[in-house]
Amino acid sequence: MTTATTRALRTPPARTGGPASRPSPPTAPRSLPSLTGLRWMAALLVFGLHVHNFGYFSGTAARLVRWAFGSGATGVSFFFVLSGFVLTWSARPNDRAVAFWRRRVARIYPVHLVTLTAALVMAYTLAHEPRPTVRQGLANLLMLHSWWRPWWQTLNPVSWSLACEAFFYAAFPLLFPLLRRLGARGTTALGALSVAAVMALAWTDAHHWWTYSLYSLPAARLPEFVLGAVAARLVLLGRWRGPGLEASLALAVIGYFLVPQVTPGYSATVCTVLGFALLIPAAAVADLHGLPSLWRRRWLVRLGEVSFAFYMVHLLVLRAAVHLLGAKPHFGLMAGLTVTAVLFTVSLALSWVLYEAVECPARRLLLRRRQRPAPPAAEREGEPDRARRTASAAARD
Repeated sequence: MTTATTRALRTPPARTGGPASRPSPPTAPRSLPSLTGLRWMAALLVFGLHVHNFGYFSGTAARLVRWAFGSGATGVSFFFVLSGFVLTWSARPNDRAVAFWRRRVARIYPVHLVTLTAALVMAYTLAHEPRPTVRQGLANLLMLHSWWRPWWQTLNPVSWSLACEAFFYAAFPLLFPLLRRLGARGTTALGALSVAAVMALAWTDAHHWWTYSLYSLPAARLPEFVLGAVAARLVLLGRWRGPGLEASLALAVIGYFLVPQVTPGYSATVCTVLGFALLIPAAAVADLHGLPSLWRRRWLVRLGEVSFAFYMVHLLVLRAAVHLLGAKPHFGLMAGLTVTAVLFTVSLALSWVLYEAVECPARRLLLRRRQRPAPPAAEREGEPDRARRTASAAARD
């Protein structure tokens, strides 16, 4: 899951699929704050799902929470599509794979390591917490645990999606050159194949063609990532022809509430993937053209910046609260709202600390370039221009 407030490294073409009356895209790179705001909403859906799963409400309140957040697992699908879009949008044409992987590790691994450590402490200090085996712990540490179903919910359960992201990052240096070679028609065809792959995988999963559910298998979630990358590429080519922000949001919401009608698990992806694949580029186009967007409000963007840390820490907070509140306490409306508000506040406060004290400083530290020793005086005098050019190239990398 990456910071959605990204910088475009190429100027978007003038044609973006919107009405002719829309202003031309800016000539300078622009950030996409609406994607950051949307990312917070996806994280909030996952939080609501876990509140529902932990049984804090009873009666009518429980039914309302189930109606609103019972499909919250699709927020992870949104993250996968968004990841493909953002990485393609901000990709560097001449980037080296090792440099790309280094930036991705710096982005997600510090928070993963801290929350993994917290989960380990909880496993060995709190009663009734499952203790991982050595293999499970190593698989979590290396972000490989989603490849084997018995490992995927160990320690910090939400980190299974990081194993999927790690697989996407490994594949991206192969995917991006392919996207650059494809024209608009080829890119659109790849998007159609991705949608078809999601549908085929959902059908096979619903009919139990596989020993384990495909829901957490990284290879099965790759089509969502590719679909996001396709959408970004079409926007960059000026060939995006999707609906506007309001219509895309409506389609995403409709798909979200259709999820209870399908087989639980991977099949939910079929309901929402198209809506998400339309909503994300629509929000990006709105930002590029200065069109109205609810999602770029400052407070939403700020929450979106801490959404990765919030996603990684909130379930640990809910699990720790079980030792105080009991399993599935089924409170009344007011008590349930109070408990939920307290746990939400604690999760948000911890995520803020993680973002400010771990995520940002660790990323700066890991990406800091080593200072090269000064060349001998004779070299400095003889090759000033080449030295300056080398320094400039290093700064761009």
